[in-house]
Amino acid sequence: MQHVSPEMKSCIEACLSCYQTCLSTAMGHCLEMGGKHTEPRHFKLMMACAEICRTSAHFMLIGTEHHKHTCRECAEICTECAEDCARIGEMDECVQACRRCAESCRTMAA
Repeated sequence: MQHVSPEMKSCIEACLSCYQTCLSTAMGHCLEMGGKHTEPRHFKLMMACAEICRTSAHFMLIGTEHHKHTCRECAEICTECAEDCARIGEMDECVQACRRCAESCRTMAA
């Protein structure tokens, strides 16, 4: 991998962690719980969050400056996902992963 700053390395790790957490929480926990956990708006938000995290990590890993755009969007979606997961409850791991990723992506987007 080309030289990446410690901040970018940290952001890649936060994005990949959030991707894994959102996807596994949605596919495991949410589908098993049903009800408000599988409301279309919430479930689509979790899927969007996982995908933008994966995409942002990918853009940073390939070294394109376009990561600033994906990271900006990633921070916004992660913040929204964290708020929605907190609203529904019983998804603390997802809330924390989204908040960490949002904070890290805001730094990378600046």
